[in-house]
Amino acid sequence: MIPPGLLISAPASGTGKTTLMLGLLAALRAEGVAVQPFKSGPDYIDPAFHTAASGRASFNLDSWSMDRARIEGLVGNADGAELILGEGSMGLFDGVAKPGACGNGASADVAALMGWPVVLVLDVSGAAQSVAATALGFREMRPDVELAGVVLNRVASPRHETLVRAGMEAVGIEVFGALPRRVEIEMPERHLGLVQAGEQENLPDLLGQAAAFVAAHVDVPALRAAARGTLQNPPAPAQITPPGQRIALAQDNAFAFVYPHLLAGWRAAGAEVLPFSPLADEAPDDSADCCWLPGGYPELHAGKLAAAAHFRKGLRDFAETRPVHGECGGYMAMGAGIIDKEGTRHAMAGLLGLETSFAKRKMHLGYRQADLNAPIPGHSARAELRGHEFHYATILAEPDAPLARITDANDLEVPETGSVREFAGGGRATGTFFHMIAAL
Repeated sequence: MIPPGLLISAPASGTGKTTLMLGLLAALRAEGVAVQPFKSGPDYIDPAFHTAASGRASFNLDSWSMDRARIEGLVGNADGAELILGEGSMGLFDGVAKPGACGNGASADVAALMGWPVVLVLDVSGAAQSVAATALGFREMRPDVELAGVVLNRVASPRHETLVRAGMEAVGIEVFGALPRRVEIEMPERHLGLVQAGEQENLPDLLGQAAAFVAAHVDVPALRAAARGTLQNPPAPAQITPPGQRIALAQDNAFAFVYPHLLAGWRAAGAEVLPFSPLADEAPDDSADCCWLPGGYPELHAGKLAAAAHFRKGLRDFAETRPVHGECGGYMAMGAGIIDKEGTRHAMAGLLGLETSFAKRKMHLGYRQADLNAPIPGHSARAELRGHEFHYATILAEPDAPLARITDANDLEVPETGSVREFAGGGRATGTFFHMIAAL
């Protein structure tokens, strides 16, 4: 049985929706309510926080890269929960110009598909009654998206709250709560978003503070009563071809960006995941039939990775006879070297000739579609994949054969083609800057 749901969204990034989301998850969990979290859009950091707060694995839902059946199959993970809470990305209606699999990637697409009313988090600093005009516009923008109500954030005083509430009452929009500014419970950030959940030593304390803060300032029973949903009998989760039967998977603070639905799909297909830590100088398990290096923050650990001789030799030996694939940070670690933000070069594994630099940062961001020139673990040549790229590395050299023809959401070719290199023993090294979400 799929429970009713809500989507927590906002007019823009940085308005406080993550604080509300985590506070609600932790507060409801403390009350014994089973809540299933989801994340709209291609975000690989927020789901780990959702999981820590709720005790249930969080999954990404993305209308550009996933068709409706795949989204509905993932929502089936809510079976047995009492409530669904989805967290949007960016602003509610923000997406790309051209539709993809079943939408343009906007959080509003997921709300409309699933019938989840939206709880809009509004930063009311610097305004009062005028905030109601923003909420009114969001209510009217798309007839297929229901606005359940709003939560006011960064409220300056009781008088300020009274004025904002008066504006909302005048246009008939329910206010579920009002949050005063509380800097001390905002999660620390770095260039790709929040600092990872696994790096937060005081995460239980932060979640406890967020739960108490939200419970004190939000009418949680009223918000929960606004949940709705149209999905009754979700299809089985879409089958995902794993990259191998026994997958050596790099997993530590330098390589942590794996979409939860992919890991779940690999295991559902019968594959065995064998984690190892490059930062601990561990090599991939020699019994594995492929190796996968996900994205993360290798640039923050470049010196340690360069000194991890056992890892680097083990990875090179593995690649002589079996496939190794890297995504973004994993791809950079497979390359010849990384130059850190201070300008120091650190030697990497050398499976590919890729050289990257963070001395002069340049943001690369957006959806990607790849038409593979060569196979990667789990996908043959000419397979078409959809994913997302988000990094600040500058490419100094990408000399190997291009792995794929890669286009953005507007069907324009991008120069970051990825790389492929064959080895005499039958192995193959492949890498891309984009994180795969789904195959077409």
